[in-house]
Amino acid sequence: MIPIGDRNPTRNFVFINYLLLLANIVVFVYELQLGTRLDGFISRWGVRSPEVIGLLSGQLALLQPVLVKSLVSMFLHGGWLHIIFNMLFLWIFGDNVEDNFGSLPYLLFYLLCGVGAVLAQALLTPRADVPSIGASGAISGVLAAYLLLYPRASIRAILPIPILFLFSFFVPAWLMIIIWFGGQLLNSYAALTSAAEMTGGVAYGAHVGGFVAGLLLTFVFRKRQLPPRYESYQQYYHQ
Repeated sequence: MIPIGDRNPTRNFVFINYLLLLANIVVFVYELQLGTRLDGFISRWGVRSPEVIGLLSGQLALLQPVLVKSLVSMFLHGGWLHIIFNMLFLWIFGDNVEDNFGSLPYLLFYLLCGVGAVLAQALLTPRADVPSIGASGAISGVLAAYLLLYPRASIRAILPIPILFLFSFFVPAWLMIIIWFGGQLLNSYAALTSAAEMTGGVAYGAHVGGFVAGLLLTFVFRKRQLPPRYESYQQYYHQ
């Protein structure tokens, strides 16, 4: 299932979520201008697991480069599908999480989830000397927060099947997100093989790590819930 919208209006202007969307898009446009220099740019700013493991083992000289690369890499993407799906998920789910947390706490939450994703990927593939990039880990944390805050919100989705692609339907947020996370969890096991660790690919470990970080951090950042403005899946389904 691919989400394309939700029935969950915000109470406030979600400045930070729009800013994150814009920043990711601007950086991606910059990447497109690099041409043959793109590989070198990603190699320079992508996070590498051995560096993170070195920092965790006490090499404090790696603290600054690892933190800087962790921040920069959250805004880098490896292609059109990578950024389109990341921005789609951030657009749908991020606004409501910011609406509950507040703008600056949401920004801190987002960045911390990204760091959690980096740590998880490094622990899962400690020898992988390939650069990791993308906002997926941070956005995974946003999905976790949405799951806890708005589990019954109605999510409009489509199936990536040619005949059915044009037909949308509604599912509860908890079902959409749990199915998504289950797929990430299963795929992360493939990263345990030596071949997958050394050749790269989708950083499923980062997705899982960001999601777990988001679950834990939501209990720190969330505010008292006002009466929900969203239509729950059950109410909408019976109309």
